[in-house]
Parts: sequence; structure tokens; C-alpha cells
Amino acid sequence: MFRKFLLSVSLSLSLASPALAADKVTVFAAASLTDALSAIGKDFQAETGKEAVFSFAGSGTLARQVEAKAPADLFISADEAWMAYTVEKEAVDPATVRVIAENELVLVGPKGAEKLELTAEAITGRLGDGRLAIADPETVPAGRYGKQSLESTGLWDTVSGKLAPMENVRVALASVARGDTPLGIVYSSDAFVEADVDVLAVFPRESHTPIRYPAALTVGASEGSAAFLEYLSGNAARKRLEEAGFTPAN
Repeated sequence: MFRKFLLSVSLSLSLASPALAADKVTVFAAASLTDALSAIGKDFQAETGKEAVFSFAGSGTLARQVEAKAPADLFISADEAWMAYTVEKEAVDPATVRVIAENELVLVGPKGAEKLELTAEAITGRLGDGRLAIADPETVPAGRYGKQSLESTGLWDTVSGKLAPMENVRVALASVARGDTPLGIVYSSDAFVEADVDVLAVFPRESHTPIRYPAALTVGASEGSAAFLEYLSGNAARKRLEEAGFTPAN
């Protein structure tokens, strides 16, 4: 009798599991998208009844997790290089890759700080004995863009020894907001949503590769996950991206 009961429970759970999976979509996304995607996820659930569950981190970290077959339905990177990596590793469906947003790179300081020119004298003077917060240039797109801009503007040799590499761009942003570091390199969208920092300078667009956010379904995406990918290109999602300081892709 007890064995029949266990068999019945096991069968019920196995039948319920696909239904539960169908009611949510798991998204691995770049940390800089936290605010925008959180709002988009709520809108999506209100409209469809399907929950969007997010894991936010540095794009490199997420790309390797997707490669290792972590349970993600979508991957959204902060650059095209990490998306290309997951395509090469056959971790995402290349036919589904699309750019959903673009961004700018800025230099930020504490609220009320004066604007800065992008010169070695101005930046080292403002840094003093402090460090420049930046996402890790080795693994995080924001850091890679930051290094490109510092090299392009002739600042890399001056500040490379004063960098404070962080695990992702939101950690770099928080470091400046708390006053732990006097300056930081982040995305324009990050500065847009953080009340305790001000933009001191904008890096020229030509100083770094274009900042684009590609999204794609993973090879193990659950049924129905494509609906969220489509939703990201719709008017409601585009509005949320704009509200968070991004430029929606054309």
C-alpha cells in the first residue's frame, strides 16, 4: 500500500515538473541590466502569467556557466564577444541571437563632484591616493571597454597602476557610491539609476568597441522561453530599457 502511495506521489511530481518549468523562464544576464530586466520581468509576468527568474553577474562568469550547461533558458551578455564564445561552444542557439540594447561608458564620482576632463593630470589629481573602480578588464565587458577607452585617450599608462578591478560593473558602481573609491568607470545606465554618483565625463564612443547587449536562447531552453526573447524586442520592454538609461536596439 505504502509502495503504491510513493509511486503515486512520484508520478504526480513527474507530471507536475514540466508544468512548473513551463510557468517560468530562467535568464542569465549581465549585471548592468539588473534594473531594466527586473522591471521587464514583472511586466512579462503580468501579461503572460509566466515568471522570469534572473541570475545577474559578469558576462564572462555567466558565459562559462552557460557553457557548463547551467539551467538557463536565455543568456544576455554585455558584449558580443562573450555571446560569440557561447555560440562557438555550442551553448546557445546562433539562430536566435539578437541585440536588444546599447550603452555608453562614463566616468563617475560621488554625488556633487565637479566635472572632469579626460586628462592624466585631472584624473590623477582627483584620485589622489585612491583607486579607480573598474570591472575586471580580463573577464568583464565593462572593464574591457574601460581599458580600451583608457588606452585610446592616452590614460592607460598613467592609471593602470591605480585600478581597483571588481567582479562586475555594479560592484564598481557601488564602490563609488559608498565612497570607497573616488572615481569609477561604469555604463551610463548604471549612473542613471544610482542617486549617489554623478557623471563626471563621457568617454567618446570611438574610444571603445560598440557597447551592445546580445540575447539568445540556450541549447537547452525550455519550451515557451522564446516568448520572453520576443518580448525583449517589443515596445513595453524598449520603454523599460529607455527608462533605465539604455538605448534600445533598432
